[in-house]
Amino acid sequence: MYTKDIHRHLGQKLKDINITDGSLDTSFLMRYSANITTIQDFFYQIYGNHGEVEKWYDKLLSTINNAYDQRSIALKKLDIDKESGDIWYLSNDIVGMSLYVDRFCGTLKDLEQKLDYFQELGINFLHLMPVMESPEGASDGGYAVSDFRSVASRFGTIEDLRSLEHTMKSKGMYLMLDIVLNHTSQEHVWAKKAAEGDKAYQDYFYMYDNRELPDAFERTMPDIFPDSSPGSFTYLEESKKWVMTVFNSYQWDLNYTNPAVFIEMLDTIFFYANLGVDILRIDAPAFIWKSLGTTSQNLPEAHVLLQLIKHCVQVSAPGMALLGEAIVAPKEIMKYFGTGRFTGRECDVAYNATQMALQWDALATGDTRVMLSAQSEILKKPYGTTWITYTRCHDDIGLGYDDSMIQSAGYNPYSHRTFIKDYYAGNYRGSVAKGALFGVNPKTNDARISGTLASLCGLEYGINHNLQQIIKESLNKIALMQAQSILLGGLPMLYYGDEIGYTNDYTYLNDPGKDYDNRWMHRPLIDWSKNEKRKTEGTLEYMVFENTKKILNIRKNHKTFGDHNNIRWMSSHNIHVAGYVRYDKSQSYYCLFNYSGQNTFLTYYIFKEQGLAEGITLTDLWSGEKIVIGRDDEYLSIKPYQFFILSI
Repeated sequence: MYTKDIHRHLGQKLKDINITDGSLDTSFLMRYSANITTIQDFFYQIYGNHGEVEKWYDKLLSTINNAYDQRSIALKKLDIDKESGDIWYLSNDIVGMSLYVDRFCGTLKDLEQKLDYFQELGINFLHLMPVMESPEGASDGGYAVSDFRSVASRFGTIEDLRSLEHTMKSKGMYLMLDIVLNHTSQEHVWAKKAAEGDKAYQDYFYMYDNRELPDAFERTMPDIFPDSSPGSFTYLEESKKWVMTVFNSYQWDLNYTNPAVFIEMLDTIFFYANLGVDILRIDAPAFIWKSLGTTSQNLPEAHVLLQLIKHCVQVSAPGMALLGEAIVAPKEIMKYFGTGRFTGRECDVAYNATQMALQWDALATGDTRVMLSAQSEILKKPYGTTWITYTRCHDDIGLGYDDSMIQSAGYNPYSHRTFIKDYYAGNYRGSVAKGALFGVNPKTNDARISGTLASLCGLEYGINHNLQQIIKESLNKIALMQAQSILLGGLPMLYYGDEIGYTNDYTYLNDPGKDYDNRWMHRPLIDWSKNEKRKTEGTLEYMVFENTKKILNIRKNHKTFGDHNNIRWMSSHNIHVAGYVRYDKSQSYYCLFNYSGQNTFLTYYIFKEQGLAEGITLTDLWSGEKIVIGRDDEYLSIKPYQFFILSI
């Protein structure tokens, strides 16, 4: 619907066109015209009943226009470059690493000096864990933000961040930062003003004079951190009010029923876009809309808000993609890519958390059937969107995949999850994993798993007990886990320390600000003398680093490993082996992964199902080994935790 407001704003923009660079403005106007009625529809879906909706809609249009005006010429040109060819974030050439700046090397200036390290490994995309201002203590690892537009002094300054981004761009590298849409720190100026009694800012949050509405909300809202922060509300002695704090008592949930909150946060999104961020990671989007009588998670209004944000960004900063950090079941995660006529037009990127968790499931059980049962859902990802594929991240490992997937493999869901937790917590006889349970709910026995990639694969156990066979096996497990994740498609995201084999860091137990949260065991403080050992052949660091680099090189040297919805899972002829084909018009790669600790065998018929004939020779890109497809009554022998990347 073309309205007077749209006409007025479009007319003003026509007056402002920069004649010397009119092509950029023309592109903006085309995007504006193409998206503006949809933007209006979304905004009125959410705020149409607000008494001042027209005023706030006018502010929305002004925010979109101002964001474009403030965008640099260089970024505007980069926007057009990114839109002119294939979708840039689907490329096989992009490989990322997620890290805490201070724990990795110190400050943003120090990180700028470490860019050669990433390039040595083959990393050209960095996800910096939160660097914006947050309290030193109660910060949830930086996710309790007290100023969205200032860098915390322990990392440096906003100018240091700009300098890092500029240097990265000059080296052909990409940047991802987080925005925490759901909440602020209690130290944020909005929260402080609300606590002091400012009614306008109290309306930025969910604040109540008594327990009536908090109790009503909590009847249906699950605890996120039941052991450390039970309940969803915190009493404020200063203002004599209850405030919604779904995650931690020091993180106040923002109230998106208030259009002022949406406009403020959209403007903040554009601030990040104009810093030069390539992918903006939206933290906890499933929680941004609250409604009585529901879990207040994954609600339809949350998706409308995300689609509104996407269309606004598409107008003023189309070179920035959006990642929705929704760690939910496969059917639910698909909704974050958009549904119906907006399929593929909500979030561009999401975490393939289900696949990550199912790889750990397979490693514990030696059985790939649960993993394979999930693929029909995962493959529904719309073309043009992509996954972040990963084996570990800063967070815990959840076991939220569907019961039906577990049952399809013949297991009891409750008993199966109990086994997985016991295995990785080291409570199962024969397990070499060294992890810990996080977020244990005493009512339901639900829990997640903490630990580094290396420790969960047994490297810590092998080193502590000086068991060379366990150490060798753990190195094979690490390579297996990374290879399946990196070659699966999507944008691979390594987690810092995993590229060098860091085991659990227990120093967090000596820090009162961290000792209650065992996730810090897999947020290591990097010892660069250890990382230097990657240059010494025969060290564990050398072996893990070189294996990781080799896998990344295989991906980057073959365009087929980009994400073009070009994956086909192979029939399971052996419960221990997972296999998929990555294919395009010119080439196919047959990837096989043995999750068993024993020698196992696979009928050659698995290749014939893919159209290959007896006698064809396949070459393993990993080992260089040649394999000749044999008769149906012959078998390919696969060693414990071995994998193949086979091509004709």
